[in-house]
Amino acid sequence: MSCRVRNRIRELRFATGEMTQQELADRVGVTRQTVNAIEGEKYSPTLEMAFEIAGVFGIPLEHVFTYEGHRKRRGS
Repeated sequence: MSCRVRNRIRELRFATGEMTQQELADRVGVTRQTVNAIEGEKYSPTLEMAFEIAGVFGIPLEHVFTYEGHRKRRGS
């Protein structure tokens, strides 16, 4: 099972008055291509960038990003 960081960026952009990828990129200080890659789950943002993105939407980090990874059980 591969580890993935899922996000709700596209949904949140449209929920906040149809913010464009470029507008989000400008507010976070990255390129539109970076926002596109994160939104398309082709690239996982740094923790700092993830907090920046969550801050733009004014919601907690865990409401924007979720981590779906392999969890190893204790004693396994």
